[in-house]
Parts: sequence; structure tokens; C-alpha cells
Amino acid sequence: MEPMRIQRALARAGVASRRHAEELVAAGRVKVNGKPATIGQSVDPSRDRITVDDAPIEAPPTARQAVWTLLHKPSGVVTTRRDPQQRPTVFELVPDAPGLTYVGRLDFMTEGVLLLTTDGTAANALTHPSRGIERTYVATVRGNVARAAREVRSGVDLEDGPVNAVDVDAHPIGNGRYEFQVTITEGRNREVRRLCEAVGLDVERLVRTRFGPVELGRLKLGAHRPLTRPERAAIAKIAAQK
Repeated sequence: MEPMRIQRALARAGVASRRHAEELVAAGRVKVNGKPATIGQSVDPSRDRITVDDAPIEAPPTARQAVWTLLHKPSGVVTTRRDPQQRPTVFELVPDAPGLTYVGRLDFMTEGVLLLTTDGTAANALTHPSRGIERTYVATVRGNVARAAREVRSGVDLEDGPVNAVDVDAHPIGNGRYEFQVTITEGRNREVRRLCEAVGLDVERLVRTRFGPVELGRLKLGAHRPLTRPERAAIAKIAAQK
């Protein structure tokens, strides 16, 4: 397992959020191999003995033992473990496990594919920009969709850089509304919503239908399922790439 900062190790073990983990370390309640930990210290949870108040934290599972869950995230749910505003979180919708984390955040109102796993290495591989993992979104929109599609195909500059979509498609669904499908290879904050706004589209609903090799399919809103063996194999192949 790759080394990580002590705060991240505690968060992955389900002990505390990274912010709270810093507080635990600063208070001297965390030790690594019997010595007080320091904020930002690099550890290997599979080799180092990490304790909080002298109680050892659980070592993360191996890749083969890792939990992989697909959640059909509803709107009005936050992609975080704890929310200061007391809004419902995605972790309340799935069985918990030590070190469970999400793979690619979805904003508060966006629905669809959200992967959760205890395999932090694979999660990093799936979300790292260098891997170019495709994500497909379907937006219900109003506006000049034909013009918007042409602009997106040509590339659109946002305030944090250009968006070059892999694929763009659109078709009418009645009452002046369209389904606008776009596939991108990044996961910047509210990227698809900002992209639609930049080309003059009003978004009524946004659903992520695919993340890498995992598709939403017919999974009901708010429901979850374990990943299939072929899905896990495809992710393992991605994680193994250098």
C-alpha cells in the first residue's frame, strides 16, 4: 500500500474526518509505532501500528478484500461523511465499512452513479486527471441545444480551464425540453453544470449515468448494489496502469 498522510489514514479507517483527525493528532492522542504522531506525517497503514487513545485502528483491506458499491445518488444528498448543515449524506444510504470513501464527488442536486470503496489506491487512480477516465452525464435542459452542442464539440473555456468533451448528443423529450448528453474525462467542481451555463442552457436535472466501466443501468434512485466481477476487474486493470 502506498504511504499517505496520517490524517488521511485516520479518515480512511473511519476514525474521523480529516479535519477532526488533525485535531486528534495535535492533541497528542494519535501514535505511530508507539511515538506521538505529527500533522502531515507519512504512514503506511498496512505496516505501521497506528493508535488513537492507545486503541489500534483497523488496517485497510487489501484490493481483493475491498468493498465496492454503486449508489444511485438522489438529489438533495451531500457527498460527504458529515455535513455541518445536517443535510442527509451518501454514507447514510449505503452499508458502512472502515475506510469507505467516495470516488468522484457529485454536487448536492446531481443524481446518478456514485462509487464508494475501501480501496483508496484504486479510487485515486479512477479520479486522477492523467488517467482520462470517462464520465457520462445526461442533463434535462432548455435552450438552443443545437447551437450548444456545436459549441461543446468545439471546446468551451471555463474559468478554470477548457472543457473538451469526448462525446456530445442531444434529442428532444417534449415541452421545449431536451436530453443533453455529454461525456468528459475530468471531474472538476460542478463542471457539467458550468459547461451548460456557458453555452446558454438551463439545467432542470442532471444525472451521471456512467463512471469509467460502471454504468447506472436500471438501478433505482437511492438504491445501491455491489460491483460485479467484470466491473471490479476493469477497475483493477485501471489501478494497475502506470
